[in-house]
Amino acid sequence: MDLDELRRYCLSFPGATEGLQWGDNLLFRVGQKIFAITSLGSFPQALTLKCTPARCAELLEIEGISRAPYVGRYHWIELEHLGVLRDTELRAVIAESYHNIRSKLPRSAQAKLDRFAGKERSPSRSATKRKGQRRRGG
Repeated sequence: MDLDELRRYCLSFPGATEGLQWGDNLLFRVGQKIFAITSLGSFPQALTLKCTPARCAELLEIEGISRAPYVGRYHWIELEHLGVLRDTELRAVIAESYHNIRSKLPRSAQAKLDRFAGKERSPSRSATKRKGQRRRGG
C-alpha cells in the first residue's frame, strides 16, 4: 500500500476527514478524534494506529511494529513503514483503529455517522410506542 492508497482507504470510512498538524503529519479523524497518523516528511511513511489492548500485544510481536511515541501506553502502535503488514492485514488494522475511535464517540455522533453512511436505524419498538402515546395525549 502506498500513501495515495492509504489516503483513499482512510477517507472511505463514514465521516473520515484528513488534515495536516504538527508540521508534516497527516492525520485522519472521525468525529474530530484521530484514528491514523502518517508523516509526509519521512520515507518510507510510518503509520500510527489505535488498537485494543489484546490486538496491541499481538501486533507488537511483529518486527517493524512498536509502541507509538507519547501515546503507546494508550495502545497506539507505530508501523515503521506501510509494508510491515500485507495490504489486507493493514486494511484490517486501519479499520479496527477507525472503529475503536468511533465507538468512543457520543451516541449522537455515532448516529449521525450512521445516517451519513446510509445506515439509519429503525426506531426501537419502545420509542415507537412512546411516540404513539404522546400523540394520543398519554
